[in-house]
Amino acid sequence: MARLDYFAPGVYIEEVDRGSRPIEGVQTAIAGFVGFTEDVRGGAELFKPMLVTTWNQYLQYFGRPNSDGFTDFNAYLPFAVYGWFLNGGGRCWIVSIGTRLPGSQVPQTTEMGTDIANRAQRPALRFALRQDGAITYNGQGNGNGSLLPPEDRSIRVRIMDGEPKPPTQNEDGETVMPANTGEYFTVVVSQGGEELERFPHLTMNSQTSTEVGDYIVTAIQESQYIRVADISLSGTPLARRPSNGIFEISPPPAIVQPERFNQYVQGVRDDRTGVRGLFEIDEVTIVACPDLMRVYEAGLMDIDQVHGIMDMMLSMCEGAASGDIPNPPNRMVILDSPPDRVKPQDISRWLSEEFNRRSQFGAIYYPWVAVANPRNAGRPIAIPPCGHIAGLWSRIDETRGVYKAPANEVPRGVVGLSYDCNFREQELLNPLGINCIRSFPNRGIRVWGARTLVEPENVEWRYINVRRLISYIEKSIELGTQWVVFEPNDEDLWQRVKRTISNFLDRLWREGALTGGSPDQAYYVKCDEEINTPETILLGRLYVEVGVAPVRPAEFVIFRMSQMTGNENEEFS
Repeated sequence: MARLDYFAPGVYIEEVDRGSRPIEGVQTAIAGFVGFTEDVRGGAELFKPMLVTTWNQYLQYFGRPNSDGFTDFNAYLPFAVYGWFLNGGGRCWIVSIGTRLPGSQVPQTTEMGTDIANRAQRPALRFALRQDGAITYNGQGNGNGSLLPPEDRSIRVRIMDGEPKPPTQNEDGETVMPANTGEYFTVVVSQGGEELERFPHLTMNSQTSTEVGDYIVTAIQESQYIRVADISLSGTPLARRPSNGIFEISPPPAIVQPERFNQYVQGVRDDRTGVRGLFEIDEVTIVACPDLMRVYEAGLMDIDQVHGIMDMMLSMCEGAASGDIPNPPNRMVILDSPPDRVKPQDISRWLSEEFNRRSQFGAIYYPWVAVANPRNAGRPIAIPPCGHIAGLWSRIDETRGVYKAPANEVPRGVVGLSYDCNFREQELLNPLGINCIRSFPNRGIRVWGARTLVEPENVEWRYINVRRLISYIEKSIELGTQWVVFEPNDEDLWQRVKRTISNFLDRLWREGALTGGSPDQAYYVKCDEEINTPETILLGRLYVEVGVAPVRPAEFVIFRMSQMTGNENEEFS
């Protein structure tokens, strides 16, 4: 209460704190992806999470200029991120672990760089970064000459109109006025908005006198940052002159060492790198590593190494639940099945005998999905479904709510399946916690499962929506009750806390997230002297017990049928 001294008669206005604030639900559909990208530029850093809100923004950070963002070696991450946005996903965090498969050969010089066309849209020049120049690399080579990229590789080249060199005097003392034929141009090299180098009076004519202009290939040899190659066709210098504009130079590929790849994927928590770096971002609720299967396909990791990374991701989520990580368990991992386990029997054996890892914070989907590949004229390519499934989770959260099971929905952008699973085959997989993606006549391709990877006998955490709903409630209460800290620990505070949490849970019940015919059947909030004893108050602790009854999906719909005899006097109940 405000304290004012009143001396003169009048009307006084006092602003007072209205007390506790209502709890606002947290975001539940923010994904984190780990995998290979076509490039790393625009402020993005290798192995470190980067926030991306649209596919166009993804291209700015992880695609080459004027590229579609996919890779020539069919990395799965671009497909996953594209499927995420296509299926309704919003913002996500991307961790690039390289622009080439580990151990890949460095492309030839002629394959690297940025091509610039002339005004007739024909090849003119190819710019590339000078690896041995002023742009330094972090020195972690892989033995084949490639180096990991620096943190800031955004080098831009600006081409603009120029003119020949100033008039000079010949041997007779006469002033020579060079003719400005329009072929001359200027190249400016910049980084982060700062001009690094400027090369004026350039021409595409290698026979030009140095008193008039400089052949671009010869002049750029003095650059500390870039190199250039003349790829123009025959013709006049004016016709071969490059178009004006600002062009970003493609950096050398980021290639990591095969023997250290596992470490790079896992990352370092303190450095905010790899998968561990994603877990330092509180808002990430869905984690996927699609290119884990890409390196397995390439033979760069064996199945045991793949299992190790899967186990690490699940353990990070479980650490939050057990208190090892100071955050509520607000994340789930979407795992992919190995590509060489094609048939349902193979997947069943892999999960039960090889991987043999159970967790309420994981989910796995089978089979792989087929999507259009822009790098192969739109022909289908089989990819892990994690990106499309994550986007579907996000879509359901936005349209229905986190309490709705993410199943019986169409994954957008999927044109086929790597294996057509039938009803009997799903009967083998569903009890194990493997969610099938199936094709139904006249209904299209649908996600037909909503189970976690928890033990089959653990019915409490069997369903994905139940696990995510409880995580949503826990995280929302954590953030929405921060005002309680350091408040007087008395009965008045207890009632305010109960009222705040009860209002939040009542809202969820009315939305259909909690089951029960009344609020008393849907939830309870307890905060009284029974659990807050004088001893706990002396320790500065306030205990609040919250119980909720989440809705569960109607996974099995059973109709009981009987025959009617048509006897009017016979009653049926």
